Amino acid sequence: MKFLLAAVNAKYIHSNLAVFSLKAYAEAQPRESRTEVEIAEYTINQPEDLILADLFRRRPDAVGFSCYIWNREAVSRLTADLHQILPEVPVWLGGPEVSFDCEKVLEEMPGVTGIMVGEGERTFDRLLSFYEGRGRLEDIPGLAYRQGERVRLQPPEEPMDLSRVPFPYPDLKEFENRILYYESSRGCPFSCSYCLSSVDKRLRFRDLELVKEELGRFLEARVPQVKFVDRTFNCRKSHAMAIWQFIREHDNGVTNFHFEVGADLLDAEELALLAQMRPGQVQLEIGVQSTNPDTLREIRRSASFEKIRENAEQVRSFGNIHQHLDLIAGLPFEGYDRFGQSFDEVYRLEPDQLQLGFLKVLKGSFLYENRDAYGLRYQSNPVYEVLGTSWLSYGEIIRLKGIEEMVEIYYNSGQFRLTLRYLEHFFPSAFAMYEKLAAFYEETAVPGQSFSRNGRYERMLAFAGAQLPEETERIKALLTCDLYLREPVKSRPAFAGDISGWKEEASSRLRRLWEAEQEDGKKELSWRQFIHDTHMECFAWDPEALARGQEAVPGEYWYWFDYRLRDPKSGNARICRLENEKTGGKGTFQKRGNPI
Repeated sequence: MKFLLAAVNAKYIHSNLAVFSLKAYAEAQPRESRTEVEIAEYTINQPEDLILADLFRRRPDAVGFSCYIWNREAVSRLTADLHQILPEVPVWLGGPEVSFDCEKVLEEMPGVTGIMVGEGERTFDRLLSFYEGRGRLEDIPGLAYRQGERVRLQPPEEPMDLSRVPFPYPDLKEFENRILYYESSRGCPFSCSYCLSSVDKRLRFRDLELVKEELGRFLEARVPQVKFVDRTFNCRKSHAMAIWQFIREHDNGVTNFHFEVGADLLDAEELALLAQMRPGQVQLEIGVQSTNPDTLREIRRSASFEKIRENAEQVRSFGNIHQHLDLIAGLPFEGYDRFGQSFDEVYRLEPDQLQLGFLKVLKGSFLYENRDAYGLRYQSNPVYEVLGTSWLSYGEIIRLKGIEEMVEIYYNSGQFRLTLRYLEHFFPSAFAMYEKLAAFYEETAVPGQSFSRNGRYERMLAFAGAQLPEETERIKALLTCDLYLREPVKSRPAFAGDISGWKEEASSRLRRLWEAEQEDGKKELSWRQFIHDTHMECFAWDPEALARGQEAVPGEYWYWFDYRLRDPKSGNARICRLENEKTGGKGTFQKRGNPI
């Protein structure tokens, strides 16, 4: 018999931890007969007819789909079609999107046999035994299934020892260039009213020695990124410290580890350890959600924003850790203007990524159960995103959507940091700036129109020219610097200006730098490779001074961009300002860190 576990992921680079954990646990259990458990991973971007054809060709005897809000509709269509071509094959679902209101799910999806509710490893193992001819469905905890005209819902499975779940990735070579997910704990100690994790209070931790052994496998295989799915990784300090200490001591110079943390819980000892990490080794995701005390109280978040602010600023001062800060629009007691205040307060923390998300009204959450009291209106189909509240209208949500797009294009891309920092001086707040930028896009662009990389720079220049025409030349210098910080562009945009007047001098300065490296023993780099890996630019305005808000005067400012030594956090080139002289000799330059 073959039981096929199917995962429809959001992107190809993602992996589905759930199906790999189910397979690993089931195969580790003693059995009289052996059912083959096979995994098939797809993405929501693949044509569904091709997914269906692949499912058919695999000739499964039973199929299980892992369900989330991002793939629920795709899974619904696939199960309906699969039932038509393989009507004798039972289809099971599992995952948070189908674990609540099972009767309604089974009513809406007639091709589905049943649902594995909640924690799935032991439930799936027992379901395999049933299909192997041992046991009865009605004796398996954690199942919801059709029994005649009604749905039978079994009592939930007891929480298991997390250390009994085997390592889910038997061959890490199969996951080359993909993000791997890992859990060292399950459950959450907090009660955030919008989150399903708050429903499971059974907080459990994996044995630390086992965790270290498994992290060693990731490090040995030099996987690019490991994302911990622990809901609040540092809720137990000793657990977090042991893992952070281990990855610091065994760093392979490649693997990045991503943790979702409660920033307010970080203490001096934890911060001191994080400060020792290799630049780029660790990412921290911090759910701020709102800075409004009334909102935080209503959604049952005890985190102090002042403490979050203090610790996030300290982490930023280390210069080695990527910080991803989250906000949620559509929460109780937060209207448009108050959300703008939350945005500005978080923006001032200068996160590497600022995620402006929108409330998902998830079945089973406290907000869902009390949706009428908050005037919550939301999409009737997944992803159940908010459409309005008693404090926030649909029209205002549309405006926030525009701001979200601008933040993604211009801030989170990391490609406009100098330009944005300069422009912020001319607006009442960062929120007001993005609001104006979103309005400019709405007025001048075709809805849904996408722009090339150079096109986004040109759009920013057009926006700045409309808002601040007297600053156009300064903005051109900043945009040009931002552009070359990322890469030595092959097609120089018009706003970067004509280089014919200083091209010869730029080549001469590059030659002197290369010769200096040759004398320092770096003879392995040819001149041709050197000019490929670096860039020289002459600016009429000093971009660093402009971005820092310092007094700037027009002149001749030479900058050298070295793409061999990129910043581990931003990915931008090392930037150095050279002495402003045209005399002979090798020339000198002032080494500076990236101004962003």
